[in-house]
Amino acid sequence: MLALLLSGCAAGPDYVRPAAPAVASYTAEPLAGPADQRLIAGKEVAAQWWTVFGSEDLNQLVAAALQSNPDLQAADAALRAARETAAAQRGAYFPSADLHLQPSRQRVAGTLSSPTASGTNLYTLHTAQLNIGYTPDVFGGARRQVEAACAQADVARFQREAARLTLAASVANAAIEEASLRAQLSAMRELASQAQQQLEAVRKQQKAGQLGAADVAAQEAAQAQVEAQLPPLEKQLVQQQDLLAVLAGRYPSEGVAQRLDFSKLVLAAELPLSVPARLVEQRPDIRAAEAQLQAASAQIGIAKAARLPNIALTASMGSSALDAGTLFKSGTGFWSIGADLVQPLFRGGTLLHQQRAAEAAYDQAAAQYRATVLTAFQDVADTLHAIDADARAVQAAQRAEQATRTSWRIAQRQWQLGLSAYPPVLQAGQAWQQASISLIQAQASRYADTVALFQALGGGWRDETP
Repeated sequence: MLALLLSGCAAGPDYVRPAAPAVASYTAEPLAGPADQRLIAGKEVAAQWWTVFGSEDLNQLVAAALQSNPDLQAADAALRAARETAAAQRGAYFPSADLHLQPSRQRVAGTLSSPTASGTNLYTLHTAQLNIGYTPDVFGGARRQVEAACAQADVARFQREAARLTLAASVANAAIEEASLRAQLSAMRELASQAQQQLEAVRKQQKAGQLGAADVAAQEAAQAQVEAQLPPLEKQLVQQQDLLAVLAGRYPSEGVAQRLDFSKLVLAAELPLSVPARLVEQRPDIRAAEAQLQAASAQIGIAKAARLPNIALTASMGSSALDAGTLFKSGTGFWSIGADLVQPLFRGGTLLHQQRAAEAAYDQAAAQYRATVLTAFQDVADTLHAIDADARAVQAAQRAEQATRTSWRIAQRQWQLGLSAYPPVLQAGQAWQQASISLIQAQASRYADTVALFQALGGGWRDETP
C-alpha cells in the first residue's frame, strides 16, 4: 500500500524545457538582403532544400549519399542501440522471474548423518526452483533511469538528424565546388589557348621584323604563367571528385557519374528565414543538447533516490527429490517469501558526493546547451552577412569581368592595327584572366551561402514525435 501511495513521486527535479531566446532578429542591424534573393521571414525550410538549385545531378548525388554514406549508417546504428537500451531499462518496472533446475551428485562423510530418509551417504539430488523478485519503485529511481535512457535515445536521434543535415550540406558544397573548379579550369585552358595563339602571332611578327625578341619573351612568360595555374586547379578538381565519391559511400576509384553544370545552377530567388524563437525547435544539434540536459536532470533524481530507503520483495517455490521422476510429488515441495528494507546510513559521503556531481553535471549540460544556442544564432547571422556581402561581390566581379574583357579586346585591336605596343595587350589579357576566375569564385560563394543558410536554419528537419 505504501509503495502504491508513493509510486506517483519521483526523487529529483522534474525536467523543464528551457525557454526560447527572447530575441526578435538574428543581426544587430536589419538586413534587406540582395535584390535577386529576397529573405522571406517566417517561411519554413523545405525538407529537400537542395532541389532549389535546379540540378537533377545534385539531387541524385544527395540521394546516393543519404542512402550509402557509412557515417550516416553508423548514426542509424547508434540510434537503434540507444532505443534498445531505453527499452531494456523499462524492464525495471516489472518483477523478475528465474527458473532453476539443479541436479547434483553428493556424498556425505561417514561421520555425519545422511540427510536422506534411506540413510545412504551417496545420493543424487534434483531441485527445481522458481525465484521471483520485485523492487517497488517507491521513490522513482527506476523511473529516472528510464527517463535518462530515453533522453539519451533522443540525443542519438537528434545527432543522427544533425549528421544527415551535415552530409547533405557537405555533398551540395562539394558538388558546387567541383563544378566551380571545372568552370575555372575551362576558363584557364581557354586563356592558355589564347595565349598560345597570341605567342604564335608574335613570333610571326618577329620574323617579319615588326617586333623584337623582348616582345616574344614577354608573351612566352605570359603563356607560362597561365599554364602554371593549370596543375593546381587540376589537383583541386580531382581531389574534389574523390571527396564526392567518398561522401556518396563509394571508393575514389569508382567515382560518381553525376557532374553539375556550373552555368546552369539556379540561384534561389527566395530564401526562408525562420523566426528566431523557432530556431531552437528546428536545429537538431540544439535538440540534442536539450536532450542531454534532460538526461543530466534525470541523473540528479537517480542520485537522490540512491540515498532513500529501498524495498526488495522476494519469493521462491520449488521441489527437491532424489529421483527426477518424483519431482513435484507430495512432500517434495518448498517455498519461501520475504522482504528486505534497506536504508543507507553511512557510505563515507559517497552518495552525497554522487548527488552533488550529478547536480554539477546538470549545470555543465545547461551551459553547453546555451553555448549551442548561441552558436546556432551566430551561424545564421554570419550567413546573412555573407549573403549580403557576397551578392555585392558578385556584382563587382561581373562589372570587373566585363570591363577587363572589353579592355583586352580594345588593346588587342589597337595592337593589330599598329596603334600601340604589345605590353598593354599583355596587361589587359592578364587582368581579364584574373577577373574571369574571380567571377566564377564569387558566384560559387553565393551558392555556398545559400547552402549555409539552409543548414544554419536546420535544413527543413521537423520533430514529428509528440
